[in-house]
Amino acid sequence: MNIRNTTAKEKMLKKIRQALLQKRENPHPAFEESPLYKEEEDPLDVTFAREFTEVGGNFVYCEGEINLIENLIVLVEKIKINKIYVWEKELQKFLDQYGFPHRMSQQGFIDDIEASITSCEALIARNGSILVTNFSESGRRLSIYPPVHIVIAKASQLVLDVKDGMNALKEKYGTSLPSMVSVITGPSRTADIEKRLVLGAHGPKEVYLFLLEDRF
Repeated sequence: MNIRNTTAKEKMLKKIRQALLQKRENPHPAFEESPLYKEEEDPLDVTFAREFTEVGGNFVYCEGEINLIENLIVLVEKIKINKIYVWEKELQKFLDQYGFPHRMSQQGFIDDIEASITSCEALIARNGSILVTNFSESGRRLSIYPPVHIVIAKASQLVLDVKDGMNALKEKYGTSLPSMVSVITGPSRTADIEKRLVLGAHGPKEVYLFLLEDRF
């Protein structure tokens, strides 16, 4: 065969055949056992806050319940919202205790909802994600429809990686795992062919995480 008339495909196949004939030791024998990420030196809350804000989330640390309510009031006044929906009974009870106004109805909420407040299952520190499931009374709707999604979580819900979050679900629910498990990583975003970033295209435009300290 005339080497000058050899196509690029034929050259590539020839190299592959030569490589198959020349047996070599695996240059990375421990690849499968090697960790995917480097070890984190920072505490979980610091790691989460860093990664969460990096993807466009808004992180608010709260030393206690009163501080959390104070921060909620500041946020509501700052972004000028008042149609806030809360469907989880525990959150309703908590907000009622401090007189924080919210709406509980599930009828017609899509038409006038400005924000929602929900809980979550876990916080994934490694990538700043919020783990949610359909077992919550908020379901999937309150984390998708409102332009502003506010999540109240506890510091004890922080885990390092997704696998740790899944282990937490198994410990909590046993064999009756939720049918929908999802992670929220910052506000919804997309980009068209001109690479113009659009926030809120398929979900909330803003995501706020209020971390309630409960470890000390």
